[in-house]
Amino acid sequence: MTSIAALNAADRATFVAAIGFAFEHSPWIAGAAWDRRPFADVDDLHTALVDVVMQASAARHVALIAAHPDLAGRAREGRLTASSRGEQAAAGLDQLTAAELARFETANAAYRSRFGFPFVICAREHDKTSILTALERRAGNDREAEIATALEEIAKIARLRLEDAITA
Repeated sequence: MTSIAALNAADRATFVAAIGFAFEHSPWIAGAAWDRRPFADVDDLHTALVDVVMQASAARHVALIAAHPDLAGRAREGRLTASSRGEQAAAGLDQLTAAELARFETANAAYRSRFGFPFVICAREHDKTSILTALERRAGNDREAEIATALEEIAKIARLRLEDAITA
């Protein structure tokens, strides 16, 4: 745990080390937000981080989405960050039946084939059933809408991770 005051006083490397994990495998976001210090609170920090994302190029948006793991798929074994592992477990994705796992793998493959990146959802706001429902429904989106939705979900994930890591 760290505080907003400590983050405001930190050098860039310390700042990125403290909160760079909030956006999956994308510490560049924290690095860019460091220049926007000081932050009044977690809300202010989160807003700055999301602004960095939204001002990034379309290619960076896709790369940020692509940095996320497939949900509940075999491809994720051994590759999850501690944050992702805990979030997926909280949603019950580590307790799937063989039939559920097969359905997730089929839906993940179809989604990835359609969009070229993995399905992203804030797992902490869902359970395995609602995640699978959203995955299958969102596979019908157009690519632009799906990128926008994935970025919104990533912002939610980052917010919860920041809340876990930062004291007042």
